Amino acid sequence: KNNIPKSSIENSTLLKKLLATSNQSIFNMDCKGNYHFNGNFHNANDLKNSLALLKEQEEYQFLVEKESEVILQIFEEVFNHKAFTGRSGTFFGYEGLGSIYWHMVSKLHLAVLEVIEKAYQDNEDKSVIAALSAHYEEIGEGIGVHKSPEVYGAFPTDPYSHTPAHRGAQQPGMTGQVKEDILTRKGELGIKVSAGKLTFDPALLNKNQFLQQDETVSFNDLENKPYSIQIEKGSLAFTVCQVPIIYKIGVQNQIEVVFKNKQTEVFSSLTLNFEISQKIFNRTGEISQLNVSINI
Repeated sequence: KNNIPKSSIENSTLLKKLLATSNQSIFNMDCKGNYHFNGNFHNANDLKNSLALLKEQEEYQFLVEKESEVILQIFEEVFNHKAFTGRSGTFFGYEGLGSIYWHMVSKLHLAVLEVIEKAYQDNEDKSVIAALSAHYEEIGEGIGVHKSPEVYGAFPTDPYSHTPAHRGAQQPGMTGQVKEDILTRKGELGIKVSAGKLTFDPALLNKNQFLQQDETVSFNDLENKPYSIQIEKGSLAFTVCQVPIIYKIGVQNQIEVVFKNKQTEVFSSLTLNFEISQKIFNRTGEISQLNVSINI
């Protein structure tokens, strides 16, 4: 998809002029010499808007007036939107354009998170990471559980495959979406393992996700017996291999390891050593809690 035939470029005076003037508002040429429509276009309306903006520039005005319909036709020939009906040919109902596949939103969410993690590893410019993070948050807000019942077409916490534009949510039942959502939350919490060592690097965690008041949180121990921990305001709790991890915003990054015998050990970074990491992974029961201070 999104490969414009070379002949379409050669037959359009407007497209050739845009190429000659390095104007990429409509299309661009990649490093292999292939042509593609602007990747930010969602549909033909976006293309029309770009053509309208282009028309405001005197050097393109005449050609835009002359060739707009031709460019729109090329756009339709490239994507062939009218032919896309999803799986409607073999399934019981329409699943084509206008349908929101909730699992696909989560897949995109996870893909952007992986790009952000790589950007951090490659020490990319902060502005790039900030822009990616903004997109990540926006995509997250598009997941069904955050939608109103009117938009989702059902109770937002009930799992459904997709929601067509003309009716409520369809195909009830848990899909693979839960896998992506678990992986993205793991990424947000910054849970990483390298060389057998457990690290906490919550670069995507927002301060508004921390408790606004003291709470009592219930857990199950390794023998499946319930117990509770009092979590202070400004904290966040989860578990790794059934060991409670308590995040708290602080001035410096450090981990306090609380052992079952009440002794403690402090690490002045967000990475545990191999020995303690293995105790957690192997569920030895020797470690009762980790208190992680993070500077975000």
